[in-house]
This record gives sequence, structure tokens and C-alpha cells, in this order.
Amino acid sequence: MSKKKHAKSTRQTAAPSDSCGEDILAALERAGAPLTRKELMAGLAGIDRARVGIDRARAVFEASLAELEKSGRVVQNRAGSFLAARRIAVIAGRIEGHRDGHGFLVPDDGGPSVFLPPAEMRQVLHGDRAAVRVSGQDPRGRPAGTIVEVLSRSNRRIVGRLHREHGVLFLVPEDRRIALDILIPPDQTGQGKPGQVATVELVAQPSKHAQPIGRVAEVLGNYTDPGMEIEIALRKFDLPHEFSKKALALARAMPDQVRPEDSKGRRDLRDLPFVTIDGETARDFDDAVHAVREPAGKDAGFRLRVAIADVSHYVRHGDALDSEARERGTSVYFPRRVIPMLPEKLSNGLCSLNPEVDRLAMVCDMAITPAGKVARYEFYAAVFRSHARLTYTAVWEMISKGKANQNLQTLHEVYKALSQERNRRGAIDFESVETKMEFDPHGKILRIVPEPRNEAHRLIEECMLAANVCAGGFLAGRAHPVLYRVHDVPAPEKVSALRDFLAELGLKLPGGEKPEPKDYAQILAKIKPRPDFSLLQTILLRSLKQAVYTPENVGHFGLAYDAYAHFTSPIRRYPDLLVHRAIKALLSNQEYSGIDWEAIGRHCSETERRADDASRDVENWLKCFYMQDHVGGIYDGTVTGVTAFGLFVMLDQYYVDGLLHISELGRDYFRFEPTRHMLLGERTGKRYRLADRIKVKLVRVDLESRKIDLVPA
Repeated sequence: MSKKKHAKSTRQTAAPSDSCGEDILAALERAGAPLTRKELMAGLAGIDRARVGIDRARAVFEASLAELEKSGRVVQNRAGSFLAARRIAVIAGRIEGHRDGHGFLVPDDGGPSVFLPPAEMRQVLHGDRAAVRVSGQDPRGRPAGTIVEVLSRSNRRIVGRLHREHGVLFLVPEDRRIALDILIPPDQTGQGKPGQVATVELVAQPSKHAQPIGRVAEVLGNYTDPGMEIEIALRKFDLPHEFSKKALALARAMPDQVRPEDSKGRRDLRDLPFVTIDGETARDFDDAVHAVREPAGKDAGFRLRVAIADVSHYVRHGDALDSEARERGTSVYFPRRVIPMLPEKLSNGLCSLNPEVDRLAMVCDMAITPAGKVARYEFYAAVFRSHARLTYTAVWEMISKGKANQNLQTLHEVYKALSQERNRRGAIDFESVETKMEFDPHGKILRIVPEPRNEAHRLIEECMLAANVCAGGFLAGRAHPVLYRVHDVPAPEKVSALRDFLAELGLKLPGGEKPEPKDYAQILAKIKPRPDFSLLQTILLRSLKQAVYTPENVGHFGLAYDAYAHFTSPIRRYPDLLVHRAIKALLSNQEYSGIDWEAIGRHCSETERRADDASRDVENWLKCFYMQDHVGGIYDGTVTGVTAFGLFVMLDQYYVDGLLHISELGRDYFRFEPTRHMLLGERTGKRYRLADRIKVKLVRVDLESRKIDLVPA
């Protein structure tokens, strides 16, 4: 579909819905009381039935009402009736709890968060939706409110540890954003015993005058059992971790190998020496690469082929496997365990590009100039085979020692060309230290060590970036709706704060009020030799926005791309699977439809954050468990965070963060200056800044709260 045609079809469907939404709001604001769905429809029938078309298009009414609720302009009470939010001066949104007992309402309309004191939070739990009336300000000047209506409950099961006091059994939630204990009646304890980890099913939600009540639904075991931290995280973050019977049956029905009929209509690339290059512990192989130099002399460019597992051939829109993959959004990677997006039959078998077996792929076939530009590209379906499963370490050793075969040598030349173009384009390239945990056979951490990146890592990264940007350009150029991987420009207030901070150090961010990626890259290159490079890089990084999935293509600021879509990991990321389907549809002169792209973009962004939070939670627990044996030690560290309540310090030897509370900094009052990332002593003038070096003593480890406490040495 052309861009013009697509825009026209969008207007034709959007206009009646917008009009109906305004009529709904008008009817609710005229009403003297909340209206039921039936009363609301009856009232609308007399407004302009021919134009609104309620009798002909009930779906438009329902969609408009749902959109008004989502935006917070209409509120539904517990009786099921609807109210205009501005008529009753309430704000609808999601509750975010805090471990100290208070909380916030995050409005649906994107407005400022509303502070909720502990007394208000007694009737809700983190994740619930509520309507709140702003009633004043908290001591910090933030809007504060009272809960008018609890709109919906998000918690059905809660994981935590069982305790008994005064003969009463209760569960303390693992998610400390839920500050209320769950009471368990004597006849609802099941097999649960004090000290054990369990999940509790809520049988009564909290109210102003009563705590939540639950029954023990599942006993997981003891807190320090091997792997318990992962079992807790799965439930704490509500991660789907068991496939449905329908999905497993569908996977079992798949063939074990590629069948001859699966290869029909595909290009046969089985003779080309594709290879996979991944980490030592990888089990699902999404991508394989192959490169040759074009045969027109030494100044000729390259032909790079990136073959990506054709998951869309097996996982069809709307089937049980697709529903499971959509719900999960992404695979989740924990130390020593993976929660896959697809069943193992596909993720490690039929879709994984294992060596020396036929596999189906979608191929991005690119012509790369000597300067690293993609001169042209083509997408097509193929059958091929990986000729070797290689690791980053092995590949870099072969390349650096001059023992690489022709394919690897050419791939390295392609990488150098693409890297040259990356620098010319001005993509931002932050340096970071990745770490990995090494375990003994019983699952206990032996050590935490840095995991250096070599040019083999960057080689694969550049090949994947090239394929992803081709996918984004292919879809954007044909105006086909899809999920782009978007990294928006930095917020003006963040840029202003960054400029103020740099100015104190005699530095200037180029680019005026709207800096471009090359401006960030330029200042990164300038500050690299400085001793405070780590501090400055961290400040630059924190001025940027978070990347998200959305159908609105605003480009990728960090990578300096106009259009960018995730194409290269459909085994483990649902957006990549959608991109494959869209490309296939276009190759067949069709359109991939039946998707609410806005909704699926929000969902995939949320599941990505959920997976990251769960992985971080498990890693923090493991680090705390490991550091229990090191209490009393004195260590050198670096300040990695400055807050109003103290400093976060990473210990050099263990790559673990601990908290140095502000009360431990000395006999002075320390003022927090957020724009300068600093605590400043009012009497002594003593300064603690981000990236400062400091010597500390480890004094306490709390496994349950994942906290490591430090004091100055």
C-alpha cells in the first residue's frame, strides 16, 4: 500500500471514532450522575445517529469508550458506570508503591505523578489502577491526593516469605513496592510453614480498614535453596514461564528437520559457507553471516549476507505459539537459566541455526561500498546451512593471529568498513564493562569477572545493525505499518542540565539547543583522555532517552539512523517476528494486517523492561548472597550514583554496588545537587561526586532487600 493510500484509509477509520469520543464526553458531562454503558448508548442515539452510527457501528462506540478510559478522560467506577474525569476533578492512573509505605499515582494522560501518603496506600497495592483527586501538596511541593475509586486490581497472586507472630501467619511480599503484609487465616495455610517462600492467592483485597487476606497457593521451598532467586523473580515480576498445552502440542507436531516442501520457492544458499558467531554458552542461534569481496578489483566493495532464522514460517499469526510469544514479548536471561519466548523444540531446535543442518531463513543481502555504505540491499526467503558454530573468542584469536579463513577475513574487512561509516555518521559509542558470574556445580558464585569485548563482538554487531537498518528502510519506504526501534532525541530540560554541568568544567556540547548524535560523539572523543572520563560519559548517557518500540518512526538518535527496526532476533524478540511478517507480506505484494501497532508497541516495550528488571533483581540477589562472606572487608570503589540519601559505590574487586548512607559521610549537613550529581557539605565544603574514587568498608548485607551497606573506610 502506498504512503498516500495508507494515510487516507487511516483518516477514514479514525474520524467516526474521534467524533463518537467527543459525543461520549459531552453526554457524561451533562449527566447529573454516573451512566451505565446502556444509558450512555441510549443517550447518544439521540445526538446524531446518522453521523455517529451507533446502531450500525457498535464497535466504534466501544473503541471510543475504551480509548477515553485509557487516556484518563473517562473513569469507570466499581459499579461499572462511567464518569467524566474532569467533571469530578479526578485523575485516573496506575499505582506505584514505595518500600517506605507511601506511593504515587502515575496518570494515564502523562501528567505529573500524584503523591499518596501511607494512609491512602492502605487500600491499594502496587500495580492497581485508581482514580485520585488532588487535594494539596506534599512537603516537597509535589501534588498530593486521595483515592476516590479503585478502578481495577492487578494482583491476584503474590510471592514472598511466610512469617508467624503471636500465632498469626502472614506473608511479607518479595516486591517491596507492596508494603502491606498479607494475612493468612488458619484454614488457608496449606503446607506453608514460617520461613518458607510461597505464593499467596488474594481472597480479600485491602481496604481503608482491613489488610489483604490470602491463602497459600504454592510452597516453593526455603529461601536459600539453589535457584530459588529465579523462582521468586518469575512470580514477583509475573513472567509467563510455562507454555500452554496447545502451544506445546503445536510445537511437538512440528517436524524435526526442514522438509523438502518447506524449501519450495526459496533461494538455495546451502553451498555458501555461512557461520554463526556467538558466546560460549549460547544455545539459540538467530543469525549467520557470510561475506565476499565483489570481483571488480581491489577497490571493489563487499557482498554481505545476513541470514536470520525464519521463525515466521513456523509461528503463524494468531496460533497458540504466536499467542505465547506475544504474551512473553522476549526471552528472559538469568544466570544459568533462560525463560525462552518459544518452546525448546523451536528455540534450540528447528529454528536455531545449528551447524551442518538445513534451516529456513530470511536473508538480508547487501552490497557494501569500501567506505562502509549500504549501496543496495534485497530481502528474500532462503534455505541454507551454517557450516560452523564459532565463538567470539575463537574468531578473534584466528583473526588476530592471521589464521582466519577467507570468509572470516572478509567479514573483518566488512566490519572495518562499516565501523568507518559509523564514525562518519556520528553514532554514539559509549564504553562499558560487562561482567559475568562464574558458578560452582552447586550454583554458588565462585567469582564475578569482567567479560571483555573484542572485535569479533563488534563485527557481528555491525553486521546486525546493517541488516536492521535495511529492514527499517525497506518498511518505511513502502509506508507499511510496523514496530520501529525508536530512540528519540534528548528532552530539552535534560540537554539544558547537561550543558550547565559541562560548562562548570569548561566543556561545551556542540549543536545548539538540539544537539545531534555526532555532537555527542564529538564530545565523547574530546573527553576520552581526561581522568574524569567515566564521570562525564555517565552524565552524557543519562541525558538520553530510553529506546522503545513504536509504529511512529522518529529514528534512532543513538545510532544516528533515520529508520531502524529489529529484524535479527526473531527467536527471542517478538518485534523481530512482526518485522519478518511485514517484510514477507510486502514481498508478496500484500499487507500484514490485523495488528494494533500502538498497543503491541507499548506491550513489547513493557515486556522488555519487565525482563530487564527481573534479570537485574536475580543478579542483585546473587551478588548479595556472594558478598555475605566478605562483610568486614575494606575495598576501593567508584561512586556510580548520587542521591539525596547517599552514594552508590561499585567495589572494584567484585563489580558489586553498595549504599553509603548520607548519615555515614561525617559530621556535616550534605546538600544534594542533582544537576551537578553531587553531595556538598554545608560546613566543610566536602564534595562527593559521580565517578569519584573512594575507599569503603562493607558492614552489612541484607538478602531480602538486596541491600549492601557501606561506610567510609
